[in-house]
Amino acid sequence: MSSLGLSLGSPLLVSLPGGSCLCTAWPRPDLAEGFLQVDMKCCSPGLVRHQPSRLTLEPEQLTRVHCPKLKGMKLSVVVQSVEFKRGTPPRLVHELVKDMLKGVLVQKNHVVNLEGFDTDIRYVVIENIYPDTNTAGLVTSKTGMEIADIQTVRHFHAHLQDQQTVPLGGLEEVNALLREMLQLPLLYPGTLTSLGVSCPRGVLLVGPPGVGKTQLVRKVVGEVGASLVVVRGPEVVRSRPGESEEMLRAMFVQARTAAEEGPCVLFLDELDSLCPRRTGTSAPENRLVAQLLTLMDGVDQSDRFLVVGATNRPDSLDPALRRPGRFDREVIIGVPTLQQRATILSVLCEKMPVCPSVEMTELAQRTTGYVGSDLSALCREAAMHAVRENAKGSGEQAVDMKHFLEALKLVRPSCLRSSLGRTDLSPVTWNQIGGLEEIKLKLRQSIEWPMMYPEAFSRLGLGRPRGVLLYGPPGCSKTTLVRAAASASHCTFLSVSGADLYSPYVGDSEQALSQLFRQARACAPCVLFLDEIDSLIGSRSSSQAANSVQTRLLSVLLNEMDGVGLKTLERRGEQKILQIDGAEENHTQEQSDCQEVCNKDVMVVAATNRPDCLDSALLRPGRLDHIIYVPPPDQQSRLAILKVCTKSMPVDPDVCLEELAAGTDLYSGADLENLCKEAALLALFENMEASTIKHTYFLQSLKKTRPSLTAQQIQTYQTASR
Repeated sequence: MSSLGLSLGSPLLVSLPGGSCLCTAWPRPDLAEGFLQVDMKCCSPGLVRHQPSRLTLEPEQLTRVHCPKLKGMKLSVVVQSVEFKRGTPPRLVHELVKDMLKGVLVQKNHVVNLEGFDTDIRYVVIENIYPDTNTAGLVTSKTGMEIADIQTVRHFHAHLQDQQTVPLGGLEEVNALLREMLQLPLLYPGTLTSLGVSCPRGVLLVGPPGVGKTQLVRKVVGEVGASLVVVRGPEVVRSRPGESEEMLRAMFVQARTAAEEGPCVLFLDELDSLCPRRTGTSAPENRLVAQLLTLMDGVDQSDRFLVVGATNRPDSLDPALRRPGRFDREVIIGVPTLQQRATILSVLCEKMPVCPSVEMTELAQRTTGYVGSDLSALCREAAMHAVRENAKGSGEQAVDMKHFLEALKLVRPSCLRSSLGRTDLSPVTWNQIGGLEEIKLKLRQSIEWPMMYPEAFSRLGLGRPRGVLLYGPPGCSKTTLVRAAASASHCTFLSVSGADLYSPYVGDSEQALSQLFRQARACAPCVLFLDEIDSLIGSRSSSQAANSVQTRLLSVLLNEMDGVGLKTLERRGEQKILQIDGAEENHTQEQSDCQEVCNKDVMVVAATNRPDCLDSALLRPGRLDHIIYVPPPDQQSRLAILKVCTKSMPVDPDVCLEELAAGTDLYSGADLENLCKEAALLALFENMEASTIKHTYFLQSLKKTRPSLTAQQIQTYQTASR
């Protein structure tokens, strides 16, 4: 007390974990030194239910506070029951509170505990004090009081619990929009009534799994100050007829009862499992949907609760739910954009010991298609890598950029876990492909440059190509070239074959192709590789039936490549509805966000060795823009391929690769690789202890193997390329 300049009864603010409390300085009865007893009568809201004990306090946590006499104050009263709130006149509550607070030191935004008095008034929340130059003051008999709200203990505790939610990043606009929609009918019902319009009854949140719909509702409900009643589908559905409807009616009664104590939100999580589309076969589900429609129509203007539903399958909902009067507004939460992913990563890494070398912008660029739960798993996996690495060391553990890069190999976007064309391929570099320098340059210009330098294309007004077609003889590295281009551009690689698409059921193949494009757009930038496209999608000719599977697949492919029929769930980010007055709109930012959902970031790459079998509508500019001929390797390319193939082999110094390149005319890249393998097998056949491969083995292998290409075949491709 002497070091802080305190006298007996001086106001003192004690900072504790989770908040602070306002006390008065007074010695203990036993005059013991080194001990401090804290009075929790006036404390922060976070300390009401979780009071700390046996703490070690430093002198810096004790602050002297100036507490003048207050002229007025604005407060909220927390009472025990709804019956006391209904039956007690506001004037009597005002007089009781004024008597109980006389002579009490109060702090702004703190809660005063009044449980020691023999009344139903439990707490008083200090909203504001006057004069507002100070944050604390003394209540006297002359202090004016304004009671802003009277709420129950149950509603107050529910509000405190909802406030302790996980911080969300990248959802600021949806948060503001949803908070406005909740505040207007719950807190200001008379405003809409004076305008002659009815309050919105329901809000439907639509978005893919993992974007934070449930956490967003809990966060906004806590900010608004409403209580939350959660309805989950499995908890409502019962086995006996009529029990499910009774459980649903009980949930609405519970929400209506909670609304009498204060604003309430009835949250229907996974609404599609609770109320699917009605059919003529499932009578119990039809009755449950009809019951929910009846209950939502029965919500009166006097009921101060709002129905909020969340789903990731809006098309599975019954259409009767998605009309004004039931779910009036639909808020779409899309896959996070680049800037939103950076914000989410910043929020997730706030409490992590992250090294300054970690670039959030680079991580956001590498995590295209990741939703909030994916990013949370990525940070957790990176932290686990750091723990494993530093398990034996005594240094300070910190998460570095290399840990995030290792985690990226394990944590993939959740939208790809059930993808049709997702394949785990080892990365291929351009150096691993011998020769074909001109083809590599064309592919880099067509695939890698648009993906890596989109701002350069936008600056010059240059549109990105929609698709690339590689054609040429078999075995000339068409597939390997595409894998190298996808690896160099750091984008997702999806490869599809005929076995993935074709189905014995009518319409399944077309639906699978549409689903493949939706998944490619969800994890864009993406390279969608259609290998052997001539076997998947042929040409519309007189010999082919008009309603064949290949014709229908071609129609779907043309529509998808033109960008027709994007689903609402494929949106990125959210629509910018709330604009600050006088703020300039960032058109460049909006343009980049909108581009993330279109097909411009999905590069369709097709490969075929029968270009004459493809339909002409697929080969026009705007679909497969760049048609690249991959020729068989010439002598220089064959030499480069042989060097790549023998790089990991113990080749004898007498091996002359130039001689082999000159003698392997009409050999493809696959033939040359097979030639090297045969030479190694011949060396082992002659001596299992052989340590080098001599030139004679290559010559013997050359006599055994034959080229897979013919001069007539090459002439046909060269004629088509002209």
